[in-house]
Amino acid sequence: MATDVVTVGNKTEENIVCYSPSMITTNGVWQGENPLDYALPLFILQLTLVVIFTRILVFILKPFRQPRVIAEILGGVILGPSVLGRSKSFTDTVFPLRSVMVLETMANIGLLYFIFLVGVEMDIAVIRRTGKKAIPIALAGMVVPFLIGVSFSFMLHKSTQETKHGTFVLFLGVALSVTAFPVLARILAELKLINSEIGRIAMSAALINDIFAWILLAFAIAFSENKTMALTSVWVLLSTAAFVVFCVIIIRPLIGWMIKRTPEGESISEFSLCIILSGVMICGFITDAIGMHSIFGAFMFGLVIPNGPLGLTLNEKLEDFVSGLLLPLFFVISGLKTEINAIDGVGSWAILALVIVLACVGKIAGTVLVTLYYRIPIHEGITLGLLMNAKGLIEMIVINVGKDQKVLDDKSFAIMVVATVLMTAIIIPFVTLIYKPARKFAPYKRRTVQSTKPDSEFRVLACIHTPRNVPTIINLLEASCPTKKSPICIYVLHLVELTGRSSAMLIVHNTRKSGRPALNRTQAQSDHIINAFENFEQHVGSVSVQPLTAISPYSTMHEDICTVAEDKRVAFLIIPFHKQQTVDGGMEITNPNFRTINQNVLANAPCSVGILVDRGLSGSTRLAANQVSHHVAVLFFGGPDDREALSYGLRMREHPGINLTVMRFLPGQSALEEARSGSRRSNMNDPNVLTIVTDDDKEKQLDEDYVSAFRLRTANDDSVVYIERVVNHGEETVAAIRTIDQSHDLFIVGRGQGTISPLTAGLTDWSECPELGAIGDLLASSDNAAIVSVLVVQQYVGMGHGDHILTPDSPGQQLHEHFNFGYTNNRTQIRGQQPQFHTQP
Repeated sequence: MATDVVTVGNKTEENIVCYSPSMITTNGVWQGENPLDYALPLFILQLTLVVIFTRILVFILKPFRQPRVIAEILGGVILGPSVLGRSKSFTDTVFPLRSVMVLETMANIGLLYFIFLVGVEMDIAVIRRTGKKAIPIALAGMVVPFLIGVSFSFMLHKSTQETKHGTFVLFLGVALSVTAFPVLARILAELKLINSEIGRIAMSAALINDIFAWILLAFAIAFSENKTMALTSVWVLLSTAAFVVFCVIIIRPLIGWMIKRTPEGESISEFSLCIILSGVMICGFITDAIGMHSIFGAFMFGLVIPNGPLGLTLNEKLEDFVSGLLLPLFFVISGLKTEINAIDGVGSWAILALVIVLACVGKIAGTVLVTLYYRIPIHEGITLGLLMNAKGLIEMIVINVGKDQKVLDDKSFAIMVVATVLMTAIIIPFVTLIYKPARKFAPYKRRTVQSTKPDSEFRVLACIHTPRNVPTIINLLEASCPTKKSPICIYVLHLVELTGRSSAMLIVHNTRKSGRPALNRTQAQSDHIINAFENFEQHVGSVSVQPLTAISPYSTMHEDICTVAEDKRVAFLIIPFHKQQTVDGGMEITNPNFRTINQNVLANAPCSVGILVDRGLSGSTRLAANQVSHHVAVLFFGGPDDREALSYGLRMREHPGINLTVMRFLPGQSALEEARSGSRRSNMNDPNVLTIVTDDDKEKQLDEDYVSAFRLRTANDDSVVYIERVVNHGEETVAAIRTIDQSHDLFIVGRGQGTISPLTAGLTDWSECPELGAIGDLLASSDNAAIVSVLVVQQYVGMGHGDHILTPDSPGQQLHEHFNFGYTNNRTQIRGQQPQFHTQP
């Protein structure tokens, strides 16, 4: 038997609900029984309905980039008396009063384990790493909204309420001042700010905010359950403090001992996991028994679990089940308690609007004041203030406890639920409008191989889809001649599709302890990739490796790649081709999404890009440098991409085990005549014909100067062979390439984007992969008889007309600096920039 309190108008009614212990499972519809009269079938229906309804709302809100908690709260409100629950038949059928006890019990079990996971994920060491900024930002973001809550408590608190005004102030203040740490993490991941400086400060401040919120909530619960605030409240607080000490002094060392007993190379035993999962329930029971809410015990138990593999294992095993299946029940329980109609009249809605506006403005104002003191730009301060407004589960817990303890009435509860949804919903749109992540990047000049000085560090971003991509990329990097004078800094980015997680993330790896077991296939692949590159780093001098993993949807994966490239200031980005070699020498598509990623990277990369067609590249990091032998061919037709390809070949030529062949293709007489006639036909009515001719001549002059300087430098180098071939059309070009393809194991070619040449005429008519350019596509084709790896290079050509940082010096000065040898920049004109007019003789 249970008592349920229902408020109708100004009258409060108490309903007595009786439970029959025998009515758990049904005998079946064939016995003439209604399954919904029994507890288990009804609970299954409720759970299914809640999950489906929540998922539909998540799908609807996904284009608006809203966190999942918004969909869960809205789902609860819609299923409650505010919308669908207005129908008495729906409520009596799906959510009858007799089912509330089972539903609320399961919801609280889900909540218990979710809060435990929140505690496990919290890393208090983060506070130390972000310095002193996070603590004052967190405190300022709490104090101002708390004071606003105090002022509004006088409007919302009624003299007829049983609780004292002080307790009401505590609940309202905590609800308005809290920042939901898990929700903020997902918002930052969605905005791709989680690894930025502002993201790290926000996460640390939210962590501090959460800790203070839990302390204030402990006081609020202690006082609300003892309305006289007598000695009993003191005993509750003292018991809670003793429990915290017990967790830190006894439980944490015990769990550490369990981890140490786990044999090297094995995951933690099932017995140990069962003890930990049982410990969650025991800690919840203890705190509930001493007068504190059970979630406090679960949170504290999670907080004392050491960071590391155990925390990852617990998340791996529990997160999807708890957050996907059980946690939505808590929001439905909240929705069943929410009566939007309780916000009646203009005055109540005005109070709601004031609560939202002033609480948001209060957090922003408090945060901006502190950020100005630390000389953080004002737009970043406003962004931090907006992010600190993230509400969600923690606030819902606070107001639910307040409702259960009769501290909050129906009207106050409904106002706080609506405020939670709206305050969180506005964060992403406003942050996107105010804060532009691109501002955080300082411009840098060394965005190409050609502009990288031979006596400076060469920064490369190597993208990896699977361990199969690793050997050829490592051998390519080894052949790129790392030296003490010009070391290579390699950022290895493992690209993983986002599946089953609520938000994308970028993981920066530290050196893992060998022998530690991988938790899943993705981590096993990451470990394999990291180990291979670390082995490469150990066996080859002048190489530094920083492994990272990007977990994101294929549709936005190129954004992560470009962000890392910009953030790490790399000059060259290597990404695998979307096809791989089969046993018979053909090429098959590994994943069509990889091609889309490559196309997006080519269009948006902040540096030069090389697409690697992997057909194997012999060599091993275990051999001495003079034992490694590669025969590399650079095909030069002209243009910025080909100059970049030649620059990479020039760097590789410094390696003692590299033999370099450069084949330059020059147009024959018929090709020149065709080019002239084509130019006359296409530009007969074009007023800018003079400009086009000038630009073409300028590119030709850059090619001549660069090749001349290259030949001058390599004149006495026996490892370099320079060949010039005069060709008139595509067929002759193919025939010339075939004369050297069998004797080489790597071709480096320019993509040739934006250049039209009679030398490649007809080669693009049957192109399979236009993103590789005419020559790259020819060499990568399955029809090509040569089994040779190909690196297709696209030179970075600027981000816009106004990018003055990238405006290079004169061609003569560039060539002098590069070959003497400190090349400062690579172009006289950014591709796509308005051409200059010069007088033609």
